[in-house]
Amino acid sequence: MLKGTRVARNVGVWALRVLAAVLIAGSLASATRFEQWWIRVWDFPRLQIFIAMLVLLVLTALFDRKTRPWLPLALAACAGWQAYRIFPHSFLAPTEVASADARSKDASCLRVFAFNVLQDNRDYAAALELIREERPDILLLTETDAAWAEALEPVLKAYPHRLDRPLPNTYGMMFASRFPMSDAAIRDLAKPDTPSVMATLKIDGQAVRFFGIHPHPPRPGSDTDERDYELLKVGKLLEQERRPVLVLGDFNDVAWSNTSELFKKTARLLDPRIGRGSYATFPSNMIWLAWPLDHVFVSEHFLLKDMRVLRDVGSDHRAIVSDLCLDPSRAKAVNDTPEKADAGDREDTQDISQDYVEARQEKAAGN
Repeated sequence: MLKGTRVARNVGVWALRVLAAVLIAGSLASATRFEQWWIRVWDFPRLQIFIAMLVLLVLTALFDRKTRPWLPLALAACAGWQAYRIFPHSFLAPTEVASADARSKDASCLRVFAFNVLQDNRDYAAALELIREERPDILLLTETDAAWAEALEPVLKAYPHRLDRPLPNTYGMMFASRFPMSDAAIRDLAKPDTPSVMATLKIDGQAVRFFGIHPHPPRPGSDTDERDYELLKVGKLLEQERRPVLVLGDFNDVAWSNTSELFKKTARLLDPRIGRGSYATFPSNMIWLAWPLDHVFVSEHFLLKDMRVLRDVGSDHRAIVSDLCLDPSRAKAVNDTPEKADAGDREDTQDISQDYVEARQEKAAGN
């Protein structure tokens, strides 16, 4: 009995060591700028890794005498790094986008709705009910194929301004607005048949530049070069924009990643989630394990009334809804000043773009 207990204890200790080593290695990998999918996936579950490291720190300190103090110290250092990266998306951090109040005119306030429907999800009724309940002014729906386009028509026909491009490859996109739009188009910014929406909306007499995006995710056989290129291309398109800006979409990236932060600085945008929470949207059926893949970024001209992640309606994502107020003079006075890209950031952007273009050229040449 005593021998069996000793064996079980040794197995348990080695399991703690292996798990700790994996999480430490993943944390170190995520601190690099390499774009390989098996490295970049460590960007996503930072909160879960942080919690797991705290648990492992206590367990190794209590039960693994041979690795004390080095393994607990390594876990503490990596947990501190993870906490540093996710802290801005906690309620303990200061907000970037101030809260709206009664002084904001109703005419300048709008509800935006972003939802990846999951192409293979055929629970159309649940999605339609969700849209009818929320009554958004602006909708961006991704992974919409022809069947989804047909199913959504009863609710989308109420929107006078539309851009639709349903596709069978999980990158279809549908955009609907109650506000008039001009200079509107659906374009492939990176890969073919991976559309992005761009338009200028007229909201309470003010022109607002809008982008809706859904790049490819990191996964086996697909690194992050295309995703990063598309995000940063949108950032560059907005770099000199002086009008109010609104960007929605499933970025297939988390808000605390290097690329999302680089996009945000290049486009000079603010994140309404900072200081309020992560607003995790994926995976929808395991919200305790979820991370924020669906995003709303705004320029300094907006204030935030409310932001919510909605219930599960059969997709692998949950919809995210934001109530925003376009109030430029007051917003600029109370919001943070958007951080601008510095020389190092611009060099990183250029390197990412150049690497992607060269890789595409080599692939086209058959190399």
